[in-house]
Amino acid sequence: MLRRRTALTGAAALAAAPLAAPALAQGDAARVLKYIPRADVTILDPMVTTAYPTRDHGHMVWDTLYGLDEQLRPHPQLAEGHVVEDDGRRWVFTLRQGPTFHDGEAVRAKDAVASIRRWMTRDAHGQTLAQRMAELRALDDRRFEIRLNRPFGPMLDALGKPSSYPCFVMPERLAETESTRAIPEVVGSGPYRIVPEERVVGSKLVYARFDRYLPREGTPSMTSGPKLAHFERMEWHIITDSATSVAALQTGEIDWWVSVPNDLRPVLARNRDVNVEVVDTSGLVASLRPNHLHPPFNDPAKRRALLPAINQADFMQAIMGDDRSIWRDGVGCFPVNSPMASDEGIEVLKGPRDTEAAKRALLAAGYQGEPVVFLDPANIINNFNLTQVAIDMMRKCGLTVQDDTMDWGQVLQRRARREPPGQGGWGAVIALFAGIDFNSPAGHLLLRGNGDGAWFGWPTSPQLEALRDEWFGAPTPEAQKAIGRRIQAQFWQDLPYWPIGQYFESSAWRRSLTGVLKGMVLPLNVRRT
Repeated sequence: MLRRRTALTGAAALAAAPLAAPALAQGDAARVLKYIPRADVTILDPMVTTAYPTRDHGHMVWDTLYGLDEQLRPHPQLAEGHVVEDDGRRWVFTLRQGPTFHDGEAVRAKDAVASIRRWMTRDAHGQTLAQRMAELRALDDRRFEIRLNRPFGPMLDALGKPSSYPCFVMPERLAETESTRAIPEVVGSGPYRIVPEERVVGSKLVYARFDRYLPREGTPSMTSGPKLAHFERMEWHIITDSATSVAALQTGEIDWWVSVPNDLRPVLARNRDVNVEVVDTSGLVASLRPNHLHPPFNDPAKRRALLPAINQADFMQAIMGDDRSIWRDGVGCFPVNSPMASDEGIEVLKGPRDTEAAKRALLAAGYQGEPVVFLDPANIINNFNLTQVAIDMMRKCGLTVQDDTMDWGQVLQRRARREPPGQGGWGAVIALFAGIDFNSPAGHLLLRGNGDGAWFGWPTSPQLEALRDEWFGAPTPEAQKAIGRRIQAQFWQDLPYWPIGQYFESSAWRRSLTGVLKGMVLPLNVRRT
């Protein structure tokens, strides 16, 4: 495992770590793009996990009804447009004429209806939409309607959200799969189709251009506008060793590396053939998520007891170094660049950090040595290093911590288990989400306090849920921001998770590639010059 503190040692030996030639033998540079994702796509269904490799895979093979541009404004994507009637209680959507699925079937309104129904069971926006929905039905092959009991203002933002969870439109037969079970096959209408016979778990995914893809008109911007497939073939290479990734990018064996460890940014920046840049300007928000179902963190007093020990700077320096221009501390429950961000209650994270005070608070709250099983993805460098900082902090506070080291795919499976830690469950895990996912209470998965319907960890907080519902009804941005402050005040009491900082990671690609879009790292619309 390449740790942050040993990354430069690995970089010094790059010449000895070339990428194996047979893995890249097919195709030539003009028609093949070779890409290193964040991790393997161990789950191919984007409704089953929020993991970003799966999300990015989703944007390759599916499309959404609406897309967001760099300013987060929604635009029709699969939809041609919509009409709103009855004071916002009736929405009629019309699909574009022409889009087809990879199996040759036309994209129809019944597919959109089934996909929305499945999405609503998982997504934070969708769950709220479902509570306000009176009826959802197809009117004909191209039109469907949503009738509401009360207006839902962020309708287009919800249907167009690019992340956690995007409302991808699937064929009806697949969208009728229960959302807790993965779909049996990958059939989309997007610019690329997966080539299942070339998939090698833990090593490679291959996508082929879908020649019948019908891009919409306009200018590409984040997930809105046309999704242009300039390459006939896309190869995603799963390379977990950072030194190998650097060497492959420098020699041109790889075109694009989505997530560059901070210690290796200077190495790549010195190469005139490589561009190193922050693409996702919303950053990544790092969170320490406890399991609320089992001791010790099923008790809010024990969760609050850790606050005196949490030093966000320690976490950020472990993965991003000392350059404060690329990370932030003093982060509450909203990202620092969110309109909802405030300093409400932030003093609990300021001042000298005191693990002894946390230890006393834990004992006063009745901690009796219950073990905390920490899920530790050893092959994801940032998650691994953040996990090590968290484990060290918890142990200094007197907690009994079991470091369960595993690969990323095993973490995704294990975190869904609700059994007690001694029976295959867990107690804590690091979660990384893009700032765009936490921008407001509407889509903020880790703020939900709806118990069984919440993201892994399953917190219950009627107070946070009531404030979130009140936020949806706020008449102005100023009123929303005021409610946002109240949400953060309640957040420090309930602590569905501990915020541990925000950072801005770089991607790196060969300068021969042009057309990289800002806002979200996706290997679409790029071409080789």
